[in-house]
Formats: sequence, C-alpha cells, structure tokens
Amino acid sequence: MMLSELSIRRPVLATVMSLLIILVGFISFERLSVREYPNIDTPVVSVRTVYTGASAEVIESQITQPLEESLAGIEGIKTIKSVSREEVSEITIEFAIERNVDNAANDVRDRVARVRASLPQEANDPVVAKIQADAQAIIWLAFFSNRHSPLEITDYADRFVVPRLQVLEGVASVIIGGERRYAMRIWLDRDRLAAYNLTVQDVEAALRTQNVEIPSGRIESLLREFTVLTATDLRSAEQFNDLIIRQVDGYPIRLRDIGHAQVGAQDERKILRVNREEAVGLGVVKQSTANTLAVAQAVRQEIPFIDLPEGMELRVVFDTSIFIEASIKAVYKTMAEAFLLVVLMIFLFLRSVRVTFIPFVTIPISLIGAFIFLYALDFSINILTLLGLVLAIGIVVDDAIVMLENIHRYIEKGETPIQAALKGSREIGFAVIAMTITLATVFVPLTFMTGSTGRLFGEFALTVSAAVVVSGFVALTLTPMMCSIIFKEHEAHGRFFNVTEAFFQGMNNAYRASLRGILKVRWLVVLIFIGSGYGAVYLYPLIQQELAPSEDRGIFIGFMMAPEGSTLQYTDAYARQVEDIYAKVPEINTSFVIVAPGLQTPNPVNTALSFVSLKPWEERERSQQQISGSIMPEMLGLPGVLAFAINPPSLGQSFRNPPIQFVVQGNSYEELQRMTDKLMGELRNYPGLVNLDSDLKLNKPQLLVRIDRDKAAALGVDIATVGRTLETLLGGRQVTRFKHEGQQYDVIVQLQPLERTRPDDLTAIFVRNQQGEQIQLSNLVTFEETVAPKELNRFNRLRSVLISANLGQGYSLGEVLQHIQTVADQVLDDTAKTALDGQSREFVESGETLMVTFILALVFIYLVLAAQFESFVSPFTIMLTVPLAMTGALWALYLTQGTLNVYSQIGLVMLIGLITRHGILIVEFANQLQLKGEEIYAAVIEASVLRLRPILMTSLSMILGTIPLALATGAGSESRQQIGWVIIGGLGLGTLLTLFIIPVAYTLLTPRLKARL
Repeated sequence: MMLSELSIRRPVLATVMSLLIILVGFISFERLSVREYPNIDTPVVSVRTVYTGASAEVIESQITQPLEESLAGIEGIKTIKSVSREEVSEITIEFAIERNVDNAANDVRDRVARVRASLPQEANDPVVAKIQADAQAIIWLAFFSNRHSPLEITDYADRFVVPRLQVLEGVASVIIGGERRYAMRIWLDRDRLAAYNLTVQDVEAALRTQNVEIPSGRIESLLREFTVLTATDLRSAEQFNDLIIRQVDGYPIRLRDIGHAQVGAQDERKILRVNREEAVGLGVVKQSTANTLAVAQAVRQEIPFIDLPEGMELRVVFDTSIFIEASIKAVYKTMAEAFLLVVLMIFLFLRSVRVTFIPFVTIPISLIGAFIFLYALDFSINILTLLGLVLAIGIVVDDAIVMLENIHRYIEKGETPIQAALKGSREIGFAVIAMTITLATVFVPLTFMTGSTGRLFGEFALTVSAAVVVSGFVALTLTPMMCSIIFKEHEAHGRFFNVTEAFFQGMNNAYRASLRGILKVRWLVVLIFIGSGYGAVYLYPLIQQELAPSEDRGIFIGFMMAPEGSTLQYTDAYARQVEDIYAKVPEINTSFVIVAPGLQTPNPVNTALSFVSLKPWEERERSQQQISGSIMPEMLGLPGVLAFAINPPSLGQSFRNPPIQFVVQGNSYEELQRMTDKLMGELRNYPGLVNLDSDLKLNKPQLLVRIDRDKAAALGVDIATVGRTLETLLGGRQVTRFKHEGQQYDVIVQLQPLERTRPDDLTAIFVRNQQGEQIQLSNLVTFEETVAPKELNRFNRLRSVLISANLGQGYSLGEVLQHIQTVADQVLDDTAKTALDGQSREFVESGETLMVTFILALVFIYLVLAAQFESFVSPFTIMLTVPLAMTGALWALYLTQGTLNVYSQIGLVMLIGLITRHGILIVEFANQLQLKGEEIYAAVIEASVLRLRPILMTSLSMILGTIPLALATGAGSESRQQIGWVIIGGLGLGTLLTLFIIPVAYTLLTPRLKARL
C-alpha cells in the first residue's frame, strides 16, 4: 500500500498526521454542545384562538373547522390535532422532522390570514406560535419565606431574579410558577350597588375616566423649561376607595360606599408546594441548541450571588440535568472500562507490553478523531454518540490488531522490522480497507431513516462510521510505522510468552484438525446453519417490542385528577394526601407539587402534578420503577380522585404523553362516546393497560342561563348589558392599570367572593334598563344545571377520541397495541377509523422503517463487497454470517429478558458490519492463496487457521469492550444494557459458528480462482 509504505519510510510524517488528528479532535470536542439525545424535536406550530363566551360546540364549528380546512394543504404536515373547549380553540400542526419550523410557521400564518374574514368578528385574532418540544424547564428553583407573602416573593423574583437568570448564556426564558402577581382588586357589594342605583358599568366608566395617565407637555421660558406631570392616575388602595363613582344630589358616592379596593393577587387559582411547604417557583427554559449541563451549571453558580431579603431562601428543587450528567459520566466510565479491558485482551494475545502499546495509542486517536466529524456534521455529545464511541473501542482496535498481527507474523519468519512492516501492510492493506468500508457502509442506510428514530440512528451510525474511518487511516499510517520501530528483530521471548505460545499453537492445530473433519461432513454444517436461521425466526416473535426501555431517571411524575366541577380547595385537599404518601417513602428527596398546572389561563383547577426527585442512584437499593410501583396502590386507593404515578419516558418524549395513545375517529361525538365506552369496557379487564382513560368527557357541570328576550325587550334591558354584567361580576374584568414601584399592574373588578357561591346568587344581580331603572335578573333569566363537553377533539380533521394508558408490568408496547387493535376490530362500528399517536405511532413507524433499513444495510454491504472482491459470489459467502449473529443476539435478549427497542435494534444493525469482518479476513486471504496456486480446500484451511488469532482477538476485544455496557448500573443503564447484550450474544455465537460455516460455504460456492493478466 502506497500510504503504508510512505508512513514507514517517513515516520515523522505519520506522527504529525496523527498529532493533527488529536489536536483538531480536542478543539472540536471543546466546541460540541452536550445534550441528552440528538436534536429530535419535531417541528410543531400551534394556532390559538379565543372567542369569549362561546361554548365548545360553537368553537368547533365556527373557529376550529374553518381553520383546519385552510391549514390542511400546507406542505409537510404529519398530523393536525385540535381541541375545542369553552372560549378557546387550539390547533396543533406537527410537521415532518425535515421541515424548517420557521418556514412552516410562516405558511401557517399565511393560511390563517386567508380565512380570518370568515371567522366570527367578535373572536380574537388567531395567535400562531412555534412550539418547541425542547422548550421545557430544565431546572426549577423555589423561593421560601416565613416573613414574606407570595405576592412579595413573586414581585421580588420578577424584578430582581428573573432578569439575572435571563441574561445567562443559553437561557431562553424564565417561568414563574405558583405566582401571585400584584393587582388592584375592586370587590363590589351587590346589594349596596343596587341601593345606590349603580351598576357595574358605572364603576367601570369611573375607573376608565379617572384612572388615566396622560402626558401634559412642558412649560418653556427663555432660560428654563419644565416638564408638566399631571397626577391623573391612582396608585394606592386608599385612592381607589376614595374614587367618586357618581354625584347624587350633590353627594359623592365613592367606591368605599359600594365595595372596597385592596392590593391582592391577580390570580389565586394555582398552588405550588415543595415538600409540603408553600413556595414560588422559577423554571429556567434553555434555548433549543444550548448546552443543558452548561445552562444548569450557570444557574447553580448564579444562585450564591443573588442577594435575597432577610428571611427569604432560594433552593434548587428539580433539575433534569442531574440525570443527563450522571448518565454521561456513566458512559465515560464505561468507555474507560471498555478501553482497559480491550487493552488487557490484546496483551493476553500478543504477550508483549511494547506491542500492546501500539493499539493503546491508536484507539484514543481514532476516538478523538471522530469528534472532528461530529463537529463538522453539527452533532452534539449525547448518549447516542457516546454509546457509539464506546462500541467503537472494540471496533477500531480491529484494524490495528489485524495490521500488527500480520506484520508480527513476518517478524516471526525472521524478517527485519521494516521489511516485515512493508510486506505485512502490503499484504493486509486491502483487507483493512475492505473491513473499514464495509463497517462504514453498514450504517449508511441508517442515515436515510426518517422521523425521530432516524435522527437517533443517524448520529449513532455516523459517530461509529467516523471512528472507523479514522481507525482505518491510522491502521494504514501510524500502526505500520510504529510496528517498524517498536518490533525487534530476532527478539527473545520471555517465559510467559513461551508457555502461552504452546497454548496458541495447540489452539491452531486443534482448529486445523477440526476444520478438516468438518469439511468432510459439510452437510452437517449446512444443517447447523439452517437450524441457526430457524432459531432467529423462532425467537423473534417471543421477544417483546417497545420504543425504548424504561430508564431509572431518578424522578417520577405524580398525576391527580378530581371530578369535573371540583374546586381548587377540593383538589388541593387531595393533593396534600398525595404529599403525605410521598413523605412515607425514604428514597424520595424532593416532592414538587403544582395544583392547577398550566401556563395559560384558565388553568384546570381539578388537576394536580407532582415532580418527585429521588435520592442518587448509589444511595438507594430500589429503582425508580419499583418505588413508583410501590405507592401506586395507595394513590389509586384515594377516594374521590384518580391519582397515579408516571415514569417519564425516554427519547425526549413528554411525560404528558403516555406510551399508549390509540385514536378512534367517527362522525359524531355521541357515536364516539358510545363506541369508546364499549371499547374501554372490554379493555379494562386487560392487565397490560394501567390508568386507562379517554379525552372525551361529556360531564362538565354547567349552569345554563336563559334570558327571556321578550321580557328584556319589554323592560328595556339590553341583552349585551346582561352578558357584560355577569362576565364582570362573576368572572372578573381587567378594566385599567395602576402603577406600583415602577411597574404596571391590572385593576380587576369583580363581585365579592361570598356573593357568588350559589347558583341563585346570579339572579340577585341588578342591571339598568334604558329608562335608568334597576331591574333584578330574577325577572329576566332562568337557569338550570346541565352538563357540557369538557373539550371536543379532532385528529387529522376528523372528530376523534384519544384513548390513553400506561403499560402494565411485564407487558411490552408492541403486544399491548396489537391487543387493542384486535379488540377495536371486534367492537367498533364499520364507520369508525383508528390511528395511533405519540409514542405508539413512533414505535410502529420506527419498526417499519427499521425493516427497510435492515434490508438496505444488507444490500449496501453486498454491493460494496462485490465491488471490492470483483465477485458476486464472495460477498454472498461472507454474508452468510449475518443470520448466525442475529440468532445469537436474539438468544441474548431472550435470556436477559430484554426487548426489541431502538437500542437493541441499533445493535442488530451494527452486528451486520461486525460479523462480516470475520468473513472478509478468511475469504480475502483464501483468494490470495488460490491465486498463488493453492487448491480451494487447502487455501481455505490455511486462511482460516492463519486468521484464527486476529478473528478471536477482534471478537473478544469487542465482546470485552461491550461487557461494561451489558453490566452497567446507575443512570440510564437500562438502555446501555440492551445494546450490550445484543453485541455480546450476536458476536459470541456468530464468531463461533463463522469459523466453520464460512470455510464450508467457501468450498461450496467459490469457484477456482486464477490469476488475471
């Protein structure tokens, strides 16, 4: 090989090339961002429209449907989902992952603008927003104080802490959770309003005309000028209480006469507690491309420099970066363990410290060089890329082993180190290139995979490929150069070498003898091959399938839902009972509870979320899944609410989306309700489903107020006046603003709480007619208690119901989805359609894509090998090893109770490249011997025996390098174990059978080769 000869003859050049790889690799490593996973965020755009006073049915027909019809034709749409609830329409458009989110948002805005004229004029303009799946708080801080009110804490956080955190590098925004923002609350007395012949409209008009801030210009003289500031606004509760609403017979009626003003909270329909202690939270959201660990570290470093008022405390209560940091550290530890085990294996085979030093140097160079490609491809340091590097340790050493073993063979024949390096590298160079290209090629189809799974596969695949390419270059340059310098001519071996050499010679002789015997009964080997292939077919359906294994992330989520119509106090009472359950668990470190969660108002006050952080992995014996499972009976046993624990999913999936998401589509919601009740009735008895629920709930309590329009017309009462009066007094209306310590806050008018506790309270409200008379609403309206839909959902423009559930213990996603579909086919009407969403859809799509990818990988390798060997037969012979490896991998999964998931599937595809390397070594050398005149049998026996040691060295190195993955513990170990056992099982059985099946296949399939002119 020209490159190898150049490196041997110019060692300084070879050294400099490797040093440049190390230098650029370190620079690239320092500039790479750190994430948990590759950037697999799906482009999502939302359209939110508010239509005040409209019911869910009106929202669906007048807002949601027209918008969906206009949006449907946009390029690259994957799904359109909508929710129509009281006063609000929310449409979520998910695009193909390849779509640029900015361009998609522009297309959505254009389509929304086209249809705006056909929407009700009273509706607010639709708001288009880009929703990034990555835009979630990565770290939560909490303020505690026994001297300050929540109002004071919120105001201090908003003024002094949020600005400091927002300027940190990588921070996108800061959320205040459980906030109590200042507001001037105007509480009106219904009876006193009527007694003074006033209405709420009078109060609103007085506020708008007397609480204003108007610039008054300036006064200018020849030498000086003055800015005129007119104090026309109100700034204190006393000033608001003194506000004159109306003059009656020269007597002013003030606000204090009909109610009172006080500084209070704008919204009190949210509660936040940490370890059962009231708190105000700050959630830090990072930018999509920011370094998660760097942002979290910057926030933690900033906390000591924040000056807090006396009596106020700030603590970190929830940090998602802890798991990321721990899992990445665990992978680095695994990488070091794999490196040491691989080097130890090489030493046991080579039995020379000097010779072992060569792969000891080349392995790190190959890994460091891979960072150059990661930086050039705009990848990140994440679990998948680091896993790729861990597995690459056992791969990149192959090239160095094959090269130095062949050179060492010539040293043993008495050649000088330089001559041995030249001859050995020239002879094995083609095999090294073939192995490098083959393994790099096996991953090419993975880069064509679409969706989130495709992104995961792509970064892993290209990371391994990059390390392999660098390894091949180093094996052709640095390795032969180091061999020519480190190897010694006529070196005297030590006692350890001589003792072990007898073992290796005996191993070679035993293998040669057994190979000769096997070639006499080739039919037996063919039967073994067929049996091995059948084993793979037999095992495949026995292994459970899922998107990703459930990981111990050190946290779990508690979800609680009270009946529709429950108050905040009702929900909070049960949330405290859930906190009591948490307090009994010794492994729980922090419980972070939010009653009425949600960033957009109105918040659902009948729900509560809790984020529970566990003690570090090394400080507890039970896993996250065991802990959450142990409290489930007690949570499910709470009467009056539905409460359960959720283990957050892997692969960046939102905890809000359970693994099972089955969509039923139909013509009407009544029809869907009937079919859904029937389907869920059948599914409730299936133990594979836990916390089964649907999003179609037609039981929301509603007070329907009917206005007698004839009476209203006869008494001269405007219908709009009735509606506006009820809206302000019952719901609260923001009328003006007031200034407090340099900040603007809302002025909200509302009826006193005690006067709006019963349905008949609304009939005691008075409105003014056109003649100026007070008319009691009991003369105009009647009311009745009814139920209404909580929300109406649509999926891909069809009315739909989403049936969701978590997986029961011992059940996989694949078998549960199959069971649901089977039951659905039996009980649903012929008019119904079904679909999948969330993790369920991703699982099915990734499985279908993987099968195509697997076939493409086989085709790619076959074509590359055919081009390299100038034969269509030799590649087929080599690829007979693939079924053997698949059988071993499936057996390993079956025996370790593993599943077929993203990680194990990555290992299966990787096995294709790993196992074919053995066949390449045997077939390529056997071809060389044939061209030198050897017979087929003699050639394949000699090639197999000569390549036995490098094959065992590379296989055992890869297996030993993977053992730390298979036996991993701690953060994220569940995923690493899966891919580890696949490699160990597939390579172990595959290598053992390859040593006999490849020679037999070679004698059966390969024709007699002759040297070409």
